Amino acid sequence: MKISDGNWLIHEGLQVLYPVYVHDVQVRGKTLLVHAAPRDVSSRAYQLDTALLTLRVFSPREGVIGVRIERYQGGQPVGPNFDIAHDEDVDVQTHLGEEEATLASGSLSVRIARRGDWMIDFLRETPQSGASVVAHGRTPVRERLTGSGFRAAGHVTEASGRTHVFERLDLGVGETVYGLGERFAAFVKNGQTIDMWNRDGGTGTEQAYKNIPFYLTNRGYGVFVNHAGHVEFEVATEKVAKVQFSVPGEGLEYFVIDGPSPKQVLDRYTQLTGRPALPPAWSFGLWLTTSFTTDYDEGTVNRFIDGMHERRLPLHVFHFDCFWMRAFHWCDFEWNPETFPDPEGMLRRLKAKGLHICVWINPYIAQPSPLFAEGMTRGYLLTKPDGTVWQWDKWQPGQAIVDFTNPAASEWYAGHLRRLLAMGVDSFKTDFGERIPTDVVYHDGSDPERMHNYYAFLYNKVVYDVLAEVRGPNDAVLFARAAAAGSQQFPVHWGGDSNSTYESMAESLRGGLSLGLSGFGFWSHDIGGFENTAPAHIYKRWCAFGLMSSHSRLHGSKSYRVPWLFDEEAVDVLRHFTEWKSRLMPYLYEQSALAAQFGTPLMRAMLLEFADDRACDYLDRQYMLGGSVLVAPVFSEAGDVDFYLPEGRWTHLFTGEEVNGGRWRHERHGFMSMPIYVRPNTLLAIGADASRPDYDYADEVELRLYALDEGQRAEATVRGIDAEVQMRAAVSRATDGRLTVEIEGNDRPCTLLLHNIGGNSAVQADSIETLDTHEWVSPDGAARQVRIRIPAGLKSFSIDL
Repeated sequence: MKISDGNWLIHEGLQVLYPVYVHDVQVRGKTLLVHAAPRDVSSRAYQLDTALLTLRVFSPREGVIGVRIERYQGGQPVGPNFDIAHDEDVDVQTHLGEEEATLASGSLSVRIARRGDWMIDFLRETPQSGASVVAHGRTPVRERLTGSGFRAAGHVTEASGRTHVFERLDLGVGETVYGLGERFAAFVKNGQTIDMWNRDGGTGTEQAYKNIPFYLTNRGYGVFVNHAGHVEFEVATEKVAKVQFSVPGEGLEYFVIDGPSPKQVLDRYTQLTGRPALPPAWSFGLWLTTSFTTDYDEGTVNRFIDGMHERRLPLHVFHFDCFWMRAFHWCDFEWNPETFPDPEGMLRRLKAKGLHICVWINPYIAQPSPLFAEGMTRGYLLTKPDGTVWQWDKWQPGQAIVDFTNPAASEWYAGHLRRLLAMGVDSFKTDFGERIPTDVVYHDGSDPERMHNYYAFLYNKVVYDVLAEVRGPNDAVLFARAAAAGSQQFPVHWGGDSNSTYESMAESLRGGLSLGLSGFGFWSHDIGGFENTAPAHIYKRWCAFGLMSSHSRLHGSKSYRVPWLFDEEAVDVLRHFTEWKSRLMPYLYEQSALAAQFGTPLMRAMLLEFADDRACDYLDRQYMLGGSVLVAPVFSEAGDVDFYLPEGRWTHLFTGEEVNGGRWRHERHGFMSMPIYVRPNTLLAIGADASRPDYDYADEVELRLYALDEGQRAEATVRGIDAEVQMRAAVSRATDGRLTVEIEGNDRPCTLLLHNIGGNSAVQADSIETLDTHEWVSPDGAARQVRIRIPAGLKSFSIDL
């Protein structure tokens, strides 16, 4: 909300109370309790007829400090609330001094001034540069990250009597803000007014399907506002050197989360709100759908699938969109008997072709559905305050909404999903969940304002839990659109309704990168765009981008997305990039396991990997796919693309060309290529199977070594599709150029490929006299490779360059 009218005034109709004078500070166990008044109350005469704001300062986990600001505490507790993972054993240090009170957790501390103007400072403890602190007897430096000063926080009362609590945290010079969910406007959020209110607004507006009240900055800290309902952010707008956030009611709670790197911020944030689950390996393959309002039946489906097979196009998942059910019956979870008369038999036939099956669902029940009367009778649907079922005609006629706060309603809904799973369905596209009304009554008494966003969490949790129950926790995957904080535990999420343009392709990427900086590990988008039909050149560029994404799905609205309907070259492009993604799966699945372990997204904004390179702060048309592969999609028909390479020697994945970074590059690419560069000092595991994403990654794996500098070590881990580690490899380079190769778990032969090495290579090993080596030099002499066949069981050897 807007509070200030310029620098001096307050908007008309608002009454604002600021914490100005600290009356007292108390230590309550691991908590600081602060009472602050809006004026000097040192005199007893001023201790009458005044308000007090109460602040509770605490730490839920190491490196995280929470602040709760309240005025009136007499209201009834309302939910829902985010599930915050507190560590009861966290080490918290408190201190009360004459001038200040402090609370420290790990390297993060908060300092509250007890004298003078109101001031809260959040500080990071860092050792001084140079020689060790201990050796020189120096104390660590406390760097101020952010804070709240005079008239920065407070309580607001509107003329209507509605109240809000707000906070303003400082931004430093050059500090940039990211995250706040899947947002399609500017990647850097400075200068934006952002409402945390889920809306079905497509990818071309300021609205968002996934609003997450968490941001991080390029100074290496994050802020999470612990409010499940409507949060309003003013990011360097109302006060251009501050991030302001406000919530309705009498209390506001937020957490400051230390890094010091952006990756470490995400690690701590996802410890707090939940780790992304690891999707099954098969879900990383190519998904093809019926599209939305197109005309389709079993014959159409078979023509698409057979057409993919005839053209040697790997296909791994087939998705049935809304009209697998009868019109006006969404959802009744029954196949349309006119178009799919034998669903069990059809699914058996499709699965015999090696396909996984996904079907569309939503949390709504149309009035013509037989489930409407059942749900109404049993009290499974949201009601209005007068007890009647809440209904409207947007999307479906007489549509009602399932009340997932009712355990019986959740079990009722889950029972229909179990029936579909028993039939042969493997996954669900959990569409919608954004247009949730506030004039309703929930079974458990939840506050409708807080439930508007949180509903998406409950909806997707119910579906994900059923999948995990029936298929096992390692084989559960959704395709979800709406989300709230914590929904990262139920992957995968996709970007919603895009248009078939380069602009929409770019805005989709911005949304995905923002979501990744909000704690979500896995993300997808509709290849070719959802609305309208893309020209062939856009479709082909989007295929390349889509297959170099976390998850890859061909989906449209009113037209099909099979490539031969665009042109024959589109078939080749789709095949080329689908095969490459399958070959990259040993690397991608290891990076995905790290996402599940630490909360680092598979598709990473450049600043995550290069936090100290200020040139990366604003980059939103390129990304790192995992930690070692840079991808810059092409957003033009001619193939022109500008992108930035950080310092070091980067190698193009396809051509082997090595180029120097630390600069911008302009390139022109055909449809079979785009800038895909391997990071220096990388050992990249490439698989042997280009036809599918779920295979034995360690079988005939190829380890590619790229631009290993002297004194550096490159490592690769190869997992099985059960996520268990099968093999580890490392290559170190000494100052004399000698490479030392170490391998664990190689019970089968593998290959080491050395890219662009200098000199004449002689291979030496203690256990054998020679290794099978082959050398290749590109026709222009720009690239040189040495391929070394490593027998099973060889643990180490050296290479002299």
